[in-house]
Amino acid sequence: MFALDPFTVLFTTTLTCVVLAAAMVSVHLSFRREVAGVGHWACGLAAMVGAGALFLLRGKLPDAIALPAANACLMWGIGLSMIGTRRFFGEAGGWGIFHAAWLLELAAVLYWLLVEPNFPHRAAAFSFIVSVFYIDQLRLVWRHRVPHFTSWFFGALLALQGVNTLTRGMAALFMESDAADLLRRSALANVYLAIANFMALLLTVAFLMLATRKLQQILEQRSTHDPLTGVLNRRGFLEFFGSVRARRQRSDAPLSLMAIDLDHFKAINDRYGHAHGDKVLVQVAAVIQRSARQCDYVARFGGEEFVVLLPDTTLAHAQQLAQRIQSLLRASQQAGVPPCTVSIGIAGQHVPGESLDSLLARADHALYRAKANGRNRTEIAGPTPLAA
Repeated sequence: MFALDPFTVLFTTTLTCVVLAAAMVSVHLSFRREVAGVGHWACGLAAMVGAGALFLLRGKLPDAIALPAANACLMWGIGLSMIGTRRFFGEAGGWGIFHAAWLLELAAVLYWLLVEPNFPHRAAAFSFIVSVFYIDQLRLVWRHRVPHFTSWFFGALLALQGVNTLTRGMAALFMESDAADLLRRSALANVYLAIANFMALLLTVAFLMLATRKLQQILEQRSTHDPLTGVLNRRGFLEFFGSVRARRQRSDAPLSLMAIDLDHFKAINDRYGHAHGDKVLVQVAAVIQRSARQCDYVARFGGEEFVVLLPDTTLAHAQQLAQRIQSLLRASQQAGVPPCTVSIGIAGQHVPGESLDSLLARADHALYRAKANGRNRTEIAGPTPLAA
């Protein structure tokens, strides 16, 4: 029977953990604000490196020192990964579970090592306690699951590692004591050793995949959304307009567009300062989004100008929405935010092939009329496109 050398496996795993920890630290330092939890995983890998070093030093250090310290480091490593996963998904850290688990494990190791030596009980205690960390992470993945390979891959690895750990605990209690002793090179010990160490590395890779995907989503969001107000920017709006226009060419559904501009915004900046001007922009964007439907697209085109694309909306309904925006803006003035009003121009796409430039030009033309006629009002553009 082929037997794995546990010291070789531990040495290889420890070295690999050093490399992965360095990668985690790099990601954490570069994107700590964007992706939470990576730093805790890096600390967990460092603790696992310490555990591996202590296990490899058995024989050079007394077991009364090496074994409790190694088990504590291993618990810290796996526990910190649980905390990192919790932080990644935006939940509380779970420090109470972490400290209760490693202190309970340390007490069990010390008792069944020094007071009443019993290896099977030590192995079972470690297995059952550490499985709590895997089960909790599996719960997080299920609760925050998304239909993507990285999520399912991470969850499958957690489930496999949890089953592997619980199997070793059951073997330690109900089978021969040698079956769960990793140094005895039994068949079960070989399977556990191979899976446990391989899974520890794969779980780290899977978490990095999750972090990378989240970072990719954040970067994509930044490329299509205005950082101040959170609504679409010009690039994001153009992408959505293209998809809406393609759908409309297959139907006769109406399409409307609103051009919204803050009245006397320069005067607001001059009187109150640009910080308060930014608050005004944020408030206006929030009011527009609160008034619009989920299928509408709100964008900031720069400065104090906003654009709203209204699929399946007639000019009459668009005018009602414009009036609702102006009414909500008057009623939702916040403390510390200067009062403001908006002028709105509305254009309807009567010709299916009309370009966005033409639609925007007609909406802007109506917006200029609204400003010229006294501001804080809505005007509707004529049906004739200004440009093909």
